Amino acid sequence: NIKETQEKRRAPQTAKNSETKPKQQVLLKIESSKIDTIINLLGEMVITTASVIQHANRINDKPLKESIDELYKILEELREASMRSRMVPIGDTFNRFKRIVKELAGKLNKKVELKIEGAETELDRVIIDKISDPIIHLIRNSIDHGIKEPQKRVELGKNEVATVTLSAFHEAGSIIIKVSDDGSGLDKEKIIEKAIEKEIIKSGDNLSKGEIYNLIMQPGFSTSSSISDVSGRGVGMDVVKKNIEELRGSIEIESESGEGTTISIRLPLTLAIIDGFMVKISSQPYIIPLEMIIECIELTKEYKEFIKANRFINLREQVLPVLDLREFFNYEIKDENVRDNIVIVQFGMLRVGLVVDELLGEFQTVIKPMGKVFKDLKGIGGATILGDGRISPILDIPMLLKYANEQINKES
Repeated sequence: NIKETQEKRRAPQTAKNSETKPKQQVLLKIESSKIDTIINLLGEMVITTASVIQHANRINDKPLKESIDELYKILEELREASMRSRMVPIGDTFNRFKRIVKELAGKLNKKVELKIEGAETELDRVIIDKISDPIIHLIRNSIDHGIKEPQKRVELGKNEVATVTLSAFHEAGSIIIKVSDDGSGLDKEKIIEKAIEKEIIKSGDNLSKGEIYNLIMQPGFSTSSSISDVSGRGVGMDVVKKNIEELRGSIEIESESGEGTTISIRLPLTLAIIDGFMVKISSQPYIIPLEMIIECIELTKEYKEFIKANRFINLREQVLPVLDLREFFNYEIKDENVRDNIVIVQFGMLRVGLVVDELLGEFQTVIKPMGKVFKDLKGIGGATILGDGRISPILDIPMLLKYANEQINKES
């Protein structure tokens, strides 16, 4: 028996370890590219193992299936251990920004203190390397645009020393990085004026507070009246947004006039392998990141009738926007008498129900990039290879949630 053999093999090692005093941890420096190679090979093993599982199920060999199940468990443990080896505390990166803040504040004759929260929060090394430049730009914007000179701050009843806060924490399988300042906040009227001037919006457009703030992330947008080596060139926030979206992340802006601004970046913990949930739309399998799924419910006849007149349903006395993925991806809707399903997903504060044909269960997913040809494909954030060699797209949940909510706002 495979399990008994493994237990016997592990037993002496466990007993020996219990008698030995814990040794002092030794740090080992290794190139990140070598760890990346290991993780890529593990990804290929995940795909190959899925293929072997399918063959074992087809021939219905019970001992073989038991062996493969044990192999799959070990592979999953190995994957998690490898991923942890690439996770590093974000505090080391945050601490490097102290010098930038000090130099920039001195250059602009301002007094600024950098406050760091959640330095122990761990994130994939690859993501940390790619997120550094966007965070630097956000800090520069806070100091240059948001924070006034010490004398003006005192006149406004504030401490002459401004505070820029960098914070990081985990939330629902993602990491949130916030860049906050206690400056003057964003000027909505000035943003609208510049947006009309650049023909980004029309005069009289009714925009929410969030939509107004999002205008600063339009290409070439700048409210600065003068060009300097710090800011005002009309490039920056659009590049920040693009870089974050390339990491499968999102960015949100909150601001209060006279109080300050907070920019929140939401990112996945890792870019390599995720736990996914497979669904079927028509005959095509799709993957949804498991960490974003709240629950799955049946699309009842009552719900179907309600959706025909509206793009939402009443779920336990709460309004839930609904997006039919068959309609979104231009599939033909099958027989209405067959059971359909709603997968309820959430990203940040947004929650949407996605209508699919079938639920196929959990699936360990190796993320593969789609390539430049498919870079503008809406609703798809990557792809994976299934055990039978087929390609399964990975849904871009943040984009789908945003699209569904925009559709409801247009119709309301």
